[in-house]
Amino acid sequence: MSQLFRLIFRIRNFLLFAILELVSFWLLVKNNHYWDVSFFNTSNYYAAKTLESSNYVKNYMNLGNVNDQLIAENAQLKKAVSAMQSFKPREGDYYKVDSAFARRFEFKVAKVVNNTVGLSKNYLTIDKGTLDGIEPGMGVICPQGVVGTVMQCSEHFSRVYSILHSESKVSSEIKNLTLRTKNDKALGIAEWGGLNPKIINLNTIDRFKPIKQGDSVVTSEQNVIYPSGTMIGKIRKLSAKQDQAFFDIEVELATDFRNLSYVYIVNNKLKKEQDLLEQSTTEEKK
Repeated sequence: MSQLFRLIFRIRNFLLFAILELVSFWLLVKNNHYWDVSFFNTSNYYAAKTLESSNYVKNYMNLGNVNDQLIAENAQLKKAVSAMQSFKPREGDYYKVDSAFARRFEFKVAKVVNNTVGLSKNYLTIDKGTLDGIEPGMGVICPQGVVGTVMQCSEHFSRVYSILHSESKVSSEIKNLTLRTKNDKALGIAEWGGLNPKIINLNTIDRFKPIKQGDSVVTSEQNVIYPSGTMIGKIRKLSAKQDQAFFDIEVELATDFRNLSYVYIVNNKLKKEQDLLEQSTTEEKK
């Protein structure tokens, strides 16, 4: 019992000491202008730091929502830019574009949930399907450039074969100042060689076209899947032998397929009409 009383006595003395210390500190602060100001500034500093840290954590946790909003806004901007580019005639071209044709492209955002780059036939899986209005044959792009084409759809997912696929072909065009000044075009077909996921080949470009290393390669106007002018990459290397009719061209891809997170599915609202017309014409010729 004596040990218990001694313990209680020590605890009481310690609490009394702590209370007297707090009272002394409070009296010192209140009766000394310097200490009062210092304590006020110090407490405000740490309170501000605490609030700053809290806001930082809150903003960090909200980055996902902000990112989703920006991606959705970019989809709307792409739609607007595509329409503006279609309405704008080329230099020396007096053809007026129909409004329905100019606004034929719509864009939907999807997240990449699976992706391959090391195969001869590479695919992506995205988290949008038939319930979101996605159909086979729709184009897929990202902020950097062309990605691929929708191949199969379930209700909630779609399978996309990327341009890193042995059977992928993209109607392409080279852009530079000389071609634009001459009102000329350099049209070709972009195909993957099956080796380097950063390089694609560009075929059937006339070897007498005024092109050079570093020129931009984009989707051409002869394209029903992607809006014309969508970036594919830049010419990395080109050569041609004397007996060749076309250049051998390597294009460094603009899209980094190893780091794809979000993509845009491109819906050409007039594609079915065009395909039906071309199909009926082909059947008549047979």
